[in-house]
Amino acid sequence: MKVVILAGGYGTRISEESITKPKPLVEIGGQPILWHIMKMYSAYGLNDFVICCGYKGHMIKQYFRDYALARADVTFDLHEGTMKTHRNGIEPWRVALVDTGEKTMTGGRIKRIRPYLDGEPFCLTYGDGVADIDIGELIGFHRLSGALVTVSAVRQPGRFGALNLLPGEARVSGFREKSNEDGGYINGGFFVVSPAAIDCIEGDDTVWEEGPLESLASAGQLAAYRHRGFWQNMDTLRDRMVLEGFWENGEAKWKIW
Repeated sequence: MKVVILAGGYGTRISEESITKPKPLVEIGGQPILWHIMKMYSAYGLNDFVICCGYKGHMIKQYFRDYALARADVTFDLHEGTMKTHRNGIEPWRVALVDTGEKTMTGGRIKRIRPYLDGEPFCLTYGDGVADIDIGELIGFHRLSGALVTVSAVRQPGRFGALNLLPGEARVSGFREKSNEDGGYINGGFFVVSPAAIDCIEGDDTVWEEGPLESLASAGQLAAYRHRGFWQNMDTLRDRMVLEGFWENGEAKWKIW
């Protein structure tokens, strides 16, 4: 099964970093978050990736070129203009880097990479979120559901302590750290998609999370896999710092490899 990663957005909420590089190349523990995401899927034997590039996509291409070269023993024949690789200990990844347009919306990017999918179901995620989600279980759930699309449903981690206030009272009756059980489920960004779902996407201006998913939900073709473990996106600089802290302290729960 192929893994499609949406990696073409501008990352405006983390502009401190994305002004110089695409958001998926923002580093956690010395490696781009894109690498962390790919390692998660690779831990479940999924090593065939299609990356939807857009904003500063050439930098993602350069990253993979340099990543492979830096980890291999090579011989350059300068006269013949050839290069031979002798050894490399890198991951068994096959990575298709597809220019899906700088201004293309998420749905449009998926539609553009359809020729790379071979008409088979595929995993889909964003290039800015990590989790300790069981990808194998997610895929199995999708197959049993019979739906065209399965979305991971997560509860967003609480950022602030919760106050217990009684109506009309000025004093706090209790205080607790907000838990993942507060509030409803949100789109966790780890999908499994059957190719027929792409027919719901009109063109480059289609936002995957709006028209297509709404129409699939109305037709009873959108299943939800509830993930109750760790999940964290990297929407802002604060999010990056949180993830960096987890990594430095040996608490990176998404590190399942």
